Amino acid sequence: MTYQRRLSLLVVIDSIIVMTAIYASLFLLSVNPSVFTSKTVLLTSITLLLSHHLFAFMYRLYHRAWEYASIGELTAIVKGVTFSILLTALAQIVLFQTVYLRALGITWMIHVMLIGGSRFAWRMLRDTYIKPELKKKTTLIVGAGAAGTMVARQLLKNHDTDLKPIGFVDDDPHKQRLDYFGIPVLGLVDDIQTVVEKYEVEQILIAIPSLCRKELNKIVEECAKTKIKPQIMPKIEDVITGKVSVNSFRDVEVEDLLGRDPVELDMKSISDNLHGKTILVTGAGGSIGSEICRQISKFKPKKIVLLGHGENSIYQIDMELRSKYKNQFEIVPVIGDIQDRERMFEVMERHRPHVIYHAAAHKHVPLMEYNPKEAVKNNIFGTKNVAEAAGTFGVKTFVLISSDKAVNPTNVMGATKRCAELIIQEMDEKYDTKFVAVRFGNVLGSRGSVIPLFKKQIQAGGPVTVTHPEMTRYFMTIPEASRLVIQAGSLARGGEIFVLDMGEPVKIKDLAKNLIRLSGFTEDEIEIKYSGIRPGEKMFEELLNENEVHPEQVFPKIHIGKAKKVGLDQLYLLMNSYETMDLLEVHDHLINIANPYRQNERAKEAIVN
Repeated sequence: MTYQRRLSLLVVIDSIIVMTAIYASLFLLSVNPSVFTSKTVLLTSITLLLSHHLFAFMYRLYHRAWEYASIGELTAIVKGVTFSILLTALAQIVLFQTVYLRALGITWMIHVMLIGGSRFAWRMLRDTYIKPELKKKTTLIVGAGAAGTMVARQLLKNHDTDLKPIGFVDDDPHKQRLDYFGIPVLGLVDDIQTVVEKYEVEQILIAIPSLCRKELNKIVEECAKTKIKPQIMPKIEDVITGKVSVNSFRDVEVEDLLGRDPVELDMKSISDNLHGKTILVTGAGGSIGSEICRQISKFKPKKIVLLGHGENSIYQIDMELRSKYKNQFEIVPVIGDIQDRERMFEVMERHRPHVIYHAAAHKHVPLMEYNPKEAVKNNIFGTKNVAEAAGTFGVKTFVLISSDKAVNPTNVMGATKRCAELIIQEMDEKYDTKFVAVRFGNVLGSRGSVIPLFKKQIQAGGPVTVTHPEMTRYFMTIPEASRLVIQAGSLARGGEIFVLDMGEPVKIKDLAKNLIRLSGFTEDEIEIKYSGIRPGEKMFEELLNENEVHPEQVFPKIHIGKAKKVGLDQLYLLMNSYETMDLLEVHDHLINIANPYRQNERAKEAIVN
């Protein structure tokens, strides 16, 4: 129906309703029928009719989509009718020096009932007969608070969604047995399994934005008993502002279960460090490097130089940033290998970056055990090339992405990361550039991390392979790691090693169990097998050893350590002769250089013996 035809139809209907309301009120008051045609009734009818249309346009009663009518539309009807009655009363005072209160009161009631009824009847007609009913999933909402009830209302209003809310569960005793929008609270979180079975629930939505990790884990455990993959709502502010809809519910991820309060950044110091500056990121196409680029972009630098060896990955982050920040700052993709010293100096001379985030590295522990010489070339020589180029061309700050595996390393990857730290500590004394390192644990969802591997194994029907039931690791999300790196750059004074307070370490076994549950399976369906510790792996990871610990925080959730430059001479000996060594010799030299305290302990033992 066109707008003009729809408007004409509503005006005609309302005109009939107004006249019906007036004459119905006179009939109910037992007014003599001969009065119906009197001057008083005629002028009152005309006044009420004109005032109704005036206020109907004012409150947009003819512009609303009544098939979606709710409380807001009802309020507009009451306001429009009330003001039209008041204006009619004022006209009676002016014209007849009196007000027929009883007649106007009854007219008001009939008027509201008929106008509201005619509008809401259209919604009922549409919902029941006109709009074809979608096959909807019976949905249980966890949480009957402000967010949960808002979700329920949106689901009820949105006829295009395939979710049908049938009840809530909530641990608040005051909400038990209550109904919200006709949807009952069916029990507590502990009752999820019972409710799902009784009401044949097909979908579970978690709608409690303030959930802490412990509470979310409890809900997920209860959902796991039902074999339904729960979904969680986005941030409440995104829903309220309309950035996302009910269709934006997402599966609960393992990151949600391991999450902590986010690191709050010192936005001013970071902005001072990045805004309007040239920033270079090595390994810009990798998981951490690309996220650093995304975070930096928010501070509107003058230029971002995307340096990487992989053509496809650099192309992807380049296109992503260009589509989002078109013409806001310069984006320069640079293909180059950090092992190519001449190329690194050429890039530095051309772009003269203000800050460098060095994320390029070989990071796979088992692979580097088989390829120690490649680890030396990339993680040690590559870092030295970029660092010396940075110092030579006056870069203000250089931030090395290091690892918790650099602490007392038992593997090649960790040892080369510790050697890279030694390199930048030496560079910090040699150049005016402030060289710092950032250590953090395993990054959830990064390329080569355990999460994608576990997901593939679960999709294949299992088993999920865990090296050892007691193996633990520290975990953090990619955005969290990237924010730490950026904050460290603004805190840099030179020579520091920054470490995030990563909370409690997580057992890999528990991580696997969580992923199995979140995938809608039980441990009886997806088996966990223990494959044994791989070459170079440690049972427990550390972030700072006992000789480096500074317990006080230099920034909320950020610690600082200043490891001693022990082993630098041996490192340069290795760098000068590693090509003539066999793989085992390179491996042993790296481990010894990166574990000077263990060497001292061995020396003491030899003297005693």
